[in-house]
Amino acid sequence: MRRAAEDVRYLVNRGYPKDSSIRFVSDHHRLPEEQRFVLSRAVVAAEAARSRRRKAVPADALCGQDVLVDGYNVLITVESLMGGKPVYRCDDGFLRDTQGIFRSYRTSDLTIPALQEILNLLLFSNPASAVVLLDQQMSRSGLLAALMREMMAKIGLAGTARTARDVDHQLKSSLSIVATGDGNVIDAAVRVIDLPQEIAIKMGSHVEVL
Repeated sequence: MRRAAEDVRYLVNRGYPKDSSIRFVSDHHRLPEEQRFVLSRAVVAAEAARSRRRKAVPADALCGQDVLVDGYNVLITVESLMGGKPVYRCDDGFLRDTQGIFRSYRTSDLTIPALQEILNLLLFSNPASAVVLLDQQMSRSGLLAALMREMMAKIGLAGTARTARDVDHQLKSSLSIVATGDGNVIDAAVRVIDLPQEIAIKMGSHVEVL
């Protein structure tokens, strides 16, 4: 995997399309589909990685600021951390899981503990407000948003959780600090925080590096 990642980096940093580079290298190394998915998440062209790193802010930068949270993106990554699933620190410095379950996501025994970690971190960071966005198209998103609102009210975290049909658009167009690990959203955002990274540091969780 590490040799394959090096080969993909060599190609994308010389202008070759990422998808084609991953397919070529993965075929050469005879990688299974799961490892090809890891490469697509973890490898980022050097120029894009530098741009994304410049946008990253630490948790203490949230104090007095508005933060917009990419709900499922952050939640699934934190659940992966807590469940011991593979999570990678990618070339741009952001953590990403490799479950690939976004459209089939279901709550589990890890959901509430993960939400507690996320919301407590936000509370400790003292933002002016925190708004969690959940994709309306996902099953039971309304119930999950209601649960988040209840948890936020209970700990005194200013803000709300709601569903939307255009989560990506709202995240990309926001002037608030955006909490996400989605590369396309990071590229469009002004400032970004990697909440799973902050939680991983706090918990001492192991993350993979290619």
